Amino acid sequence: MKVKIVNKSNHSLPEYKTLMSAGMDLKANISDSITLKPLERTLVPTGLFIELPNGYEAQIRPRSGMALKQGISVLNTPGTIDADYRGEIGIILINLSNESVVINNGDRVCQMVINKVEMVELEEVENLSDTIRGEGGFGHTGK
Repeated sequence: MKVKIVNKSNHSLPEYKTLMSAGMDLKANISDSITLKPLERTLVPTGLFIELPNGYEAQIRPRSGMALKQGISVLNTPGTIDADYRGEIGIILINLSNESVVINNGDRVCQMVINKVEMVELEEVENLSDTIRGEGGFGHTGK
């Protein structure tokens, strides 16, 4: 599948790093470094604009290395880019560590995964069918 992309950053296009990677890393496109203090969040521009085919979305997810080593995550995980959005891809990062973290121009700040989306038609009813699980949730099945 081909996806149209406009690259207004000074970085190369996102790419899959291995043959079986699900996501492509996106890079910060900033003129000045950003220092994220503990529990602080910020919007990081990428300089990228995409045109997804109808029936697809792009999900923005944290990079596992940044999460583990620096405590940096994507706040609205997964962030969704709809097929009809044409604005710049911006990444909402949050620092969940106890130390300040510096984001520099060109740092890989998240990964983008393209997924198929099924549109549904909601049918309002009075009751739902019974299941063994029923209304159990939030850890009701134990550890």
